[in-house]
Amino acid sequence: MLEKICTVNDLTPLVGVPALVQGEQVAVFRLNDGNIFAVSNFDPFSQANVIARGITGNLKGFDVVASPIYKQHFDLRTGQCLEDDSVFIKTYQVKLDGDDVLISLS
Repeated sequence: MLEKICTVNDLTPLVGVPALVQGEQVAVFRLNDGNIFAVSNFDPFSQANVIARGITGNLKGFDVVASPIYKQHFDLRTGQCLEDDSVFIKTYQVKLDGDDVLISLS
């Protein structure tokens, strides 16, 4: 099920926004190229909901967010940790309906 969480204009490029979607904390990012990603806000290394406060960028050809605590980088498309390939964060499907940003947890 898709749930509206905000509009595109609510998202500042390169700045994460936390959202509560069906009881789960989600971090939403809009990159400079307009792509929008949603990942779990939970950092598996620090065990805290802080990913939305992370810094976005491009590392080794991957669009990433760096955890603000221990600085691990997570691929925004797959959730894969670039420093430890055994660790992932959840990723969520994002769709646009006009200017509305919709997220699906399934």
